[in-house]
Amino acid sequence: MRAYFVDGRAPFAWLAMMCIGLLGYAYFAEFALGLEPCPLCMLQRFGFMGILVVALLALLHNPGPWGRRLYAVPMLASAGWGLTTAYRHVWLQSLPEDEVPDCGPGLEFMQSYGFSWAEIVTEAFTGSGQCAEIDWAFLGLSMPFWTLIWYVVAVVFIFTAAVWGRQVAS
Repeated sequence: MRAYFVDGRAPFAWLAMMCIGLLGYAYFAEFALGLEPCPLCMLQRFGFMGILVVALLALLHNPGPWGRRLYAVPMLASAGWGLTTAYRHVWLQSLPEDEVPDCGPGLEFMQSYGFSWAEIVTEAFTGSGQCAEIDWAFLGLSMPFWTLIWYVVAVVFIFTAAVWGRQVAS
């Protein structure tokens, strides 16, 4: 029996809903719970935003088999970006306190003083002790760890839908 959740427009709807839910919770945590995101947290959001935009376009288009594979490429690239940033974040959080890189300037500071996005990304990946702090956990896992898990889920689902999904007449 086929898994119809990967056929037609369904996988794109599922991916869009997943990204909306995850981004919605990230903004809820920021604005309602008062958890200020570090630079790597902000960069991880871009991966979900990229998947969301492409999933919405594919949802509207309802592509055939080759189109599904073409849409999978930018979604996988966005997920790869998210996996990379989430992995770096989890790695920073796993370091002993004496090995955490020195804190660089915060994201708001870099934006307000006109840092380019390339400089912000470089700073986020080369050293931000702020990113090593764990302010939130669920079931013993930090938010970046959950983000990493969700990116892995997204990659598996995108790959499955691109390879085995089929177009269904709408």
